[in-house]
Amino acid sequence: MQPLLKDEELYTYADYASWDDDVRCELIDGRVYMMAPAPSESHQDISGEMYRQFANFLLDKQCKVFHAAFDVCLNADGDGEKTVVQPDIVVVCDRSKLDGKRCNGAPDMVVEILSPSSSNRDNLLKYIKYMEAGVKEYWIVDPDDKILRVCLLKDGKYDSIDYIKPDKVAVQTLEGCVIDMKRVFSKS
Repeated sequence: MQPLLKDEELYTYADYASWDDDVRCELIDGRVYMMAPAPSESHQDISGEMYRQFANFLLDKQCKVFHAAFDVCLNADGDGEKTVVQPDIVVVCDRSKLDGKRCNGAPDMVVEILSPSSSNRDNLLKYIKYMEAGVKEYWIVDPDDKILRVCLLKDGKYDSIDYIKPDKVAVQTLEGCVIDMKRVFSKS
């Protein structure tokens, strides 16, 4: 069933879950944001390499890593949730937030890889939503300029550090985890 999207109407996870699987969108404060049908090759290369490094590190550990498309209900409001995002990479350490189909509540870490269609949403709107929800660490990857912005939650606000063409970057929320960004950017 194709959704009838109206600008003035607000939607919930229950609405979102009833739409066709081939409709790629996110909900932010009940408003629908359409997503590009498929990420670029560069985007896929970066996402795949980052996921591989996270998955290798988290092997046999409590935390789990997921890659898009994976639903995150930021406010843990279940079927009434009005903010449902699909980050490129998600790390969840509190497994009670996982119900087999989504993450209910703020993940520990989120990675978004910028694309022309998502840049403003990732840098502004989702930045605020992740901060308000309590995502401890938010990485924004710019594949074109090979810049990594690391946002760390401190006293309810993000402190951000930009890494230009970084070598290796430590993940603050995962002690001992270091992501080899040279490898991440090697194909882009």
